Amino acid sequence: MTIAIDPLVAAGVLACTAVTDAAYVLFTAAVAARRRLWAANWSGIWYLLSAFAVISYTQNPAYVLFAALGSWLGAFASVTWLRRGSP
Repeated sequence: MTIAIDPLVAAGVLACTAVTDAAYVLFTAAVAARRRLWAANWSGIWYLLSAFAVISYTQNPAYVLFAALGSWLGAFASVTWLRRGSP
């Protein structure tokens, strides 16, 4: 069985999932800081971004790997960014 992967869709899934996880981390940080407006903003952004990745990998399960990699990259990058402001 051959699984066809469109490189553009794969890159889109990876990028959207990375940004989605970054938005989730920033959402969680806003909730922890009790910043209602930012928590609400990040929550909406998180759902909008996740739609592309979910639609893509439910039609082709091979894209789940790109989603997982994007998720890892997004969380790692956003926590690294948040740590810059820590003493």
